[in-house]
Amino acid sequence: MDSPSPSRRKALALILAGAAAGLLGGCGFHLRGQSDFAFKRLYVGIPANSPMGAELRRTIRGGSDTVVVDDPKQADALLDVLQDSRVKTVLSLTTAGVVREYRLTQRFTFRLRGADGKELIAPSQMMLTRDLTYNEANTLAKDYEEQQLYRDMQSDIVQQLIRRLASVKSL
Repeated sequence: MDSPSPSRRKALALILAGAAAGLLGGCGFHLRGQSDFAFKRLYVGIPANSPMGAELRRTIRGGSDTVVVDDPKQADALLDVLQDSRVKTVLSLTTAGVVREYRLTQRFTFRLRGADGKELIAPSQMMLTRDLTYNEANTLAKDYEEQQLYRDMQSDIVQQLIRRLASVKSL
């Protein structure tokens, strides 16, 4: 039996790709695109050189047509960061009293106000936790794992925050 010609393979591949796209579109799947904010100029009340501030600004610039401004007087909306904290607590100990597991917690509290002071999003808190096993023999690796977990939690918080900001439909 002869194999299909290259042009027939291309046509078959296109048909299959179209069918897959149709199935994904039918189930509600869509690529994360531009966020459409009700405001076009946003003041972010967290230092630009902090890890959270840098990631938040980068995400807003890259995923929307909103501009992050440095002066609150130029902004259509103001994002007030009320709390951004990380806490590391002991979760469990061995029988010898050595730490076996930690719980990492990151809390982020914010509110969104319009330029006129009207509250668009009331003070809201996001809290994420991750558990981290610990072993003294792998201290360097566990320190790296801890930092990676905090970076992942920060990225999750930024994505949640973007979705909450996009939920505001009017100033």
